[in-house]
Amino acid sequence: MVDLGFVGPSRPANDYRFLSVTDGDTPNIAMAIRMVSIDTPESQYGGAPATAQAALDRTKARLLDGTYDALPEDLRDYLVSRISPDAAERHQAAGKAAAQAHTDMVATRLTRPDGSQRKMAVIATGELVEGNGRLLAYTAPWFSGSASDPLPPRDDPRRRTFNLDLVALGWAATFLIYPSLPPKSDLNLLLDEAEAAWTEQRGAWAQFGKDLLLGYEFRACIKLGAKQLPDPAKAIAQAFQRVCVDLRTLTEVGLYGYHRVPPQHRLWIWEDDLDQARNDLPISP
Repeated sequence: MVDLGFVGPSRPANDYRFLSVTDGDTPNIAMAIRMVSIDTPESQYGGAPATAQAALDRTKARLLDGTYDALPEDLRDYLVSRISPDAAERHQAAGKAAAQAHTDMVATRLTRPDGSQRKMAVIATGELVEGNGRLLAYTAPWFSGSASDPLPPRDDPRRRTFNLDLVALGWAATFLIYPSLPPKSDLNLLLDEAEAAWTEQRGAWAQFGKDLLLGYEFRACIKLGAKQLPDPAKAIAQAFQRVCVDLRTLTEVGLYGYHRVPPQHRLWIWEDDLDQARNDLPISP
């Protein structure tokens, strides 16, 4: 069991009217939400599949021709091995499938036994709003707590967050980013579900392959494959901005060592937050 000895800021849930799902990890209420602690494949990022594949192919060529030799060789080899001729098509197809799985899950779990529609519970986290203006939050069905709509017991599956179930079904990878971290019990439940999904190759991995680029890998490779590349060092800095920590040992593997850690054991820290994280978390360089 992982115990980081740290609990990020938390806020009570608020009820919002659910509108739609636009991506695997982005349901829409009155404002868009970025579901924290998880990352699904992208369904549109990088443009159409052919456009995105061209960017990936440029990245692969640059990883092989010395352009990105500032990156460690093992990371370059790892990325090259994952940029297949159909990497973009598979990734974006996985993103669309994740969005559909999310849509189906929400439709089922927000429908009461009498057919009426529940609201969505939104539990905001420490950083609140991310760079794209989305609320950082966990989402779940809303129970009013009235006699006709009692709140189920804490361990009742009806109270599970959609974040957790997307991971459990294999449609999202864990994407734990300090300081927006769940408390100890929720963290370990998430990690257990992630371990099972990865080990059993559920969801996206079952349908689109074990070598499927994860969301953050795909975004990084698209940035490395920009058509115009005036400064390779700047492109690397834009693609790799978070330090990875191995949750099995609570040791840092740096900006470029995440590939040595299985996806379900990765904790991420923005480089600018690293000093504070070292004070708050039991991690070591």
